[in-house]
Amino acid sequence: MPIRKFQRVAEKLSSFPHLELREPAPISESDLLRVHTADYLQAIKTGEPRALAESQKFPWSPELFNSVCLTSGALLSASQTALQEGVAAALVSGFHHSHADHGEGFCTFNGLIVSAEKLKAENQIQNIAILDLDLHYGNGTASLAASRPWIHALSIYGNDYHQNKPYIDVKIRHHEDGANHHSIAIPKKSGANEFFPLLEQGFQWLLSRPKIDLLLFQAGADPYFEDPYSPLLLTMEDLQERDRRVFEFAKVQNIPIAWVLAGGYTREIEKVVQVHLNTFHAAQSVFIPSTH
Repeated sequence: MPIRKFQRVAEKLSSFPHLELREPAPISESDLLRVHTADYLQAIKTGEPRALAESQKFPWSPELFNSVCLTSGALLSASQTALQEGVAAALVSGFHHSHADHGEGFCTFNGLIVSAEKLKAENQIQNIAILDLDLHYGNGTASLAASRPWIHALSIYGNDYHQNKPYIDVKIRHHEDGANHHSIAIPKKSGANEFFPLLEQGFQWLLSRPKIDLLLFQAGADPYFEDPYSPLLLTMEDLQERDRRVFEFAKVQNIPIAWVLAGGYTREIEKVVQVHLNTFHAAQSVFIPSTH
């Protein structure tokens, strides 16, 4: 994933009306330790043992720890803002492949669960839901949610993912759902006609859970049909409609929502940027309809 996409999105957002860009504070080590092991935290800080420090699949560097602390801090800040104002975004990834004691799939600390734990510890929420619409199955989030019954994690995905390996056909690998983590696989070559009924199924599952105090939305750009990892046929317009439906669901159900800019590997970076900008357009069309 091109890291510069986040800067490009921020630059483009500077001209959006009714939107304020804020700089986040880094997450604290004590907040990380609610979710991740001390050994893993130390490895990301020091680079040793190197195999653990690089378990997320990219080379370790001294700058890594500070960077990923800001990533989790941004999502926490967006979550707190959403609880106050109804909707917010973090210009970061959710890192949904990260596990308690190691990273996977370019994901270091699982900001989704770290933020949820912080909010729970401060009695800001009782139940939280995670809607993961990244192309890849959120295996780390599912593993961390399993022992936290107050987290309700839903992954609607077109690629499976296990032990640092993607499976482009969801029929090849299967995993077990749990009482509070659920998944819906999108078959290869699915377009809007196949996808949107599955999304509606997902909404119904979320409604079957206890009252949700906050929805964290992993808004993946990688289901886009030009993405090299995507076996789906979803267009930019389909993904913007996907996002609009998510925001409409949150608004109708009176659930605060915070989202992150997940996935996106299309070779033309401006197309990835546009998918993410369309998520902001979708949010504004629902929460500030007079602007559209």
